[in-house]
Amino acid sequence: MKLTKTLTAAMLAFGLAGGAAFAGSHSGKDIVDTAVEAGSFNTLVAAVQAAGLVETLKGEGPFTVFAPTDEAFTALGATVEELLKPENKDKLTAVLTYHVIAGEVMSGDLVDDSTPETVQGGTVTIDLDNGPMVNDANVVSADVDASNGVIHVIDKVLVPEGVL
Repeated sequence: MKLTKTLTAAMLAFGLAGGAAFAGSHSGKDIVDTAVEAGSFNTLVAAVQAAGLVETLKGEGPFTVFAPTDEAFTALGATVEELLKPENKDKLTAVLTYHVIAGEVMSGDLVDDSTPETVQGGTVTIDLDNGPMVNDANVVSADVDASNGVIHVIDKVLVPEGVL
């Protein structure tokens, strides 16, 4: 259960980070506070709260979070509303934790065609030839520093196979 909460928290962190909103270092604030300060991750924050992962993402870490913007969540349409329902908490947690990698991985440490394991248990594919990209999501802002890890802002919600 603790691992699940940790992964979900990491996913939340990714969702709260936003592109241009992250100018400068936020090393004094955790992933959640950094995302909230950005102001463009309302959907991610709501998802993290619904999944009960706020305290996990405020935890020691370190985490690497691939955080989808509000626009990325909007592209999912009604799926987001379904995921936020209490009866879908397990699916929501799986989606959120799929955005988190244990440890701090800066953009300069990413390896092309690597497949790091997420907190959810699945893997994501890193593509540096066309981007950088994580699966089919573009990294729009990298290396947003937080006291308990790093956020890389992405333009699409990552969904683990078989969850939706």
